Amino acid sequence: MSNRLFQSVIQQMKYTVDCVIGVVDETATVIACSELSKVGTINEFVSLDLNESHEIFVLDGYTYKPFGTHIKPEFAVFVEGVDEMAARYASIFAITLANLKQYYDEKYDRNNFIKNVVLDNVLPADILIKARELHFNIDVSRVVLLIRILSSNDVSAYDVIQNLFPDKSKDFVFNISESDIVLVKEVHENIEPTDLEKLAKSISDTLSSEFYTRVNVGIGTVIEGVNDLASSFKEAQIALEVGKVFDTEKTIVSYDNLGIARLIYHLPTTLCETFLREVFKKGSIESLDHETLFTIQKFFENNLNVSETSRKLFVHRNTLVYRLEKIKKLTGLDLREFDHAIIFKIALMVKKYLSANPVKF
Repeated sequence: MSNRLFQSVIQQMKYTVDCVIGVVDETATVIACSELSKVGTINEFVSLDLNESHEIFVLDGYTYKPFGTHIKPEFAVFVEGVDEMAARYASIFAITLANLKQYYDEKYDRNNFIKNVVLDNVLPADILIKARELHFNIDVSRVVLLIRILSSNDVSAYDVIQNLFPDKSKDFVFNISESDIVLVKEVHENIEPTDLEKLAKSISDTLSSEFYTRVNVGIGTVIEGVNDLASSFKEAQIALEVGKVFDTEKTIVSYDNLGIARLIYHLPTTLCETFLREVFKKGSIESLDHETLFTIQKFFENNLNVSETSRKLFVHRNTLVYRLEKIKKLTGLDLREFDHAIIFKIALMVKKYLSANPVKF
């Protein structure tokens, strides 16, 4: 598309300048020119110069001005002549074509369109209009995955993920910060949550085992069409934040599997503080030492079964009963009773949530 765009502009410019003008790409192929016979020809020496910088250079009677949005230039304008006027023309044409391409990409590029939809930068009324302009398929199921880089080496995680999902018509990958990469993945309608977790784990394992890059992955819910992509993205963000508070050992966190943690995350902190004050006697939750909290955790993990918990803790059954009685005395809650156990479990999660002070979306 850039070739036709550049050729159209060059064709109009050739009537205002009395010399040959054109554009080459990074492989030194002429992709647009005022002399149509030159289109498609290659100057093998130009690409070497394009690798170095965006500065003007002269070669074989032509003045070249590289341009592009990346560190390595993607294109270069060439103007016949090596004098100051040729350099001036080259600079003007390069600025014009660079701005034109940027505008064109912003207006028509699918990846940029999806990025703006995900970040909620497009008005709902404009989404379907722009989707039609781009011939974008809106009637499919998609899900948003947020890959957060925790530690890395010199390898670009963004490039790795792009290579893992090369179909640019179905899957979209883009950066939203130095540490956060978004993957918008097209999926079949009845995909299971476990399949999404396997997909996320394959991304994490590839980055970890082959490129020594540690990541956490948040998974939003599967949505139909494009209008709800922003919601799926926010869910992926929430999944990572909630997982950071309640499931610190998990590297893959799905919004659908957050359970009570998701409810607590959406509660106002003032309500959480009131709940703790009402459930516990003053200072009682702070009076529980590490050993007692560990005992409580194991008791919950073993479904409030005294015999099984004592076996896992390698303590006598009576020792565990004594500890549970001690907890009851301190807090007024008997963990052997289901209702009390639920209240205590939620209270511990609320306490953890208040201590972590996670980011809200």
